[in-house]
Amino acid sequence: MKQRSVVTSFLEYEGKILLLRRSDRVRTYQGRWAGVSGSIDEGHTPEQQARVEILEETGLTDADVRLVVSGDPLAVDDPDGERRWLVHPFRFLVLEPDRIRLDWEHVEMRWIDPTDLGSFETVPSLVETWQRVSAFAGGA
Repeated sequence: MKQRSVVTSFLEYEGKILLLRRSDRVRTYQGRWAGVSGSIDEGHTPEQQARVEILEETGLTDADVRLVVSGDPLAVDDPDGERRWLVHPFRFLVLEPDRIRLDWEHVEMRWIDPTDLGSFETVPSLVETWQRVSAFAGGA
């Protein structure tokens, strides 16, 4: 089984977290809900990659977000059994949510109460990934 290291960032504003619906143009989990995510490029730390993905997928810069916490990585086996994802979770506060502009990787966004996360059809283990960063108090 191949392993790939990825980041998943939860963006938070006024107690809600942002979910993004993946487009049909991405390679995996089309139509599923996710946080801001992507593979870790060589030479980047997980936090650096999280910030790159936030900029690419939402248009938010470092000045638009504030890191709350990074959680312990979570190993997630792909349902097809071919790959294991090593997910590095992050939680960021969004300072200016009106600046969000989705790129081609997503077709929809929703701010949700974190307790509703389990009612969405998400990428594998998104609830467990959220739990890695949810114990820490946020708030602007």
